[in-house]
Amino acid sequence: MKGDIGGLPALLLAALVAAAVFGAAVWLWPRLAGSGIRPVLGRVGLQLAITLTTGSALLLAVNSSYGFYGSWRDLLSLRREDPVPAGADASARAALLVRGTHSWRHAGTDDPAVIGRIEAVTVRGARSGLSGQGYVYLPPQYAHASAGRRAEFPVVLALTGFPSTPGVLVDRLRYPQLALEAVRAGRMRPAVLVLMTPTVAPPRDTQCVDVPGGPQAETFFARDLRAVVSSHYGLTPDARGWGAMGNSVGGYCALKLALRTPDAYRAAAALSAPYAAARDADTGDLFGGDPGRRRQDDLLWRLRNLPQPPVSLLVASSRKGEHQYPATLEFIDAVRSPARVSSIVLASGGHNYETWAREVPPALEWLVGRLSPP
Repeated sequence: MKGDIGGLPALLLAALVAAAVFGAAVWLWPRLAGSGIRPVLGRVGLQLAITLTTGSALLLAVNSSYGFYGSWRDLLSLRREDPVPAGADASARAALLVRGTHSWRHAGTDDPAVIGRIEAVTVRGARSGLSGQGYVYLPPQYAHASAGRRAEFPVVLALTGFPSTPGVLVDRLRYPQLALEAVRAGRMRPAVLVLMTPTVAPPRDTQCVDVPGGPQAETFFARDLRAVVSSHYGLTPDARGWGAMGNSVGGYCALKLALRTPDAYRAAAALSAPYAAARDADTGDLFGGDPGRRRQDDLLWRLRNLPQPPVSLLVASSRKGEHQYPATLEFIDAVRSPARVSSIVLASGGHNYETWAREVPPALEWLVGRLSPP
């Protein structure tokens, strides 16, 4: 990735710079031992240089481990989507643009006919006016399928947490690789994966909410994304063939999409998900100060106070190391027919990629097993 800040080269460069600055400080310090203004300013400058370079190396190490940002443009919120003319009609505004393919290998080969194809895409939404970037994984069986058979593939929308980038789903959580292995082992049917971040109005964390007077993030995922992806790839638009899953905020979005829009997603799996929308510096006021709107997006409140739709839900958590474990138990207890709930509960695990990497394989297989395109 151009401008990559999550890889080893950037981390090594930052570490070398920090070491060089520290070495220079050790060498220069005796020369700056005087009491005049210049020696004092020199010592202050060296201390600032050490702090900045060491801190930068540590931050890059954390980012490399957790995959918050993939490039400098992501970090600085300078990513720009292709502009849409103000007078463009719906057909021009709603589109899926394939920007290229993501190079990858599995089991010693990079042949798309054997391992499938990962396309880098930009999705534009007509209803929401939003656009988002991500990847679409097409299994090898898709390339050989007729138009009629392509409509029989289950479709999974996989979402990251916040902040993050879609590349994390390929490189850290390995969704395409795990799907391919599960199909080869006979544990799962071939499925198309749409890999995205829930952040479609950066730098704001919209929590997949239709913000009054602001970004219509729920509409983007519930309406626009499905319409554009199904049309472009010849997939089913029927909700019975679509499921959503994700980690952290992405898991909250997945559950909410199924519970609020069951005509769009019939199943959802959530890993370490909160069950209500946050309100902080990244989100701002998502509900226009309306407590009724906020309650509607509180998943526990919905389960306890509104009719439950015929959807299949899975939640994953850990008894030790996961702060939302008690809320997960409440969520499971609140689900009633016609909704159904399953769970993955680990003995221990934190809110991190190591834990989610253990949960993604069974959750993905469970989710695809609940989808039945007509």
